[in-house]
Amino acid sequence: MPEITVKKGEPIDRALKRLKSKVENEAIMEEVRRLRGFETPTMKTKRKARANAKRAKAKFRFNAQ
Repeated sequence: MPEITVKKGEPIDRALKRLKSKVENEAIMEEVRRLRGFETPTMKTKRKARANAKRAKAKFRFNAQ
């Protein structure tokens, strides 16, 4: 579960924006939607493409010399 700490004097909307970006980066909402119900073929293709891109990026980063 993503967690943020609100800094002293920080506007609540900025803290919410940080939380939203953290949730987006960890793909939590996407996972909830996927587990909740039907996934269209287009959504499935996009999800698999993003997973493959992420895997390739990590593979390249750790194997590049």
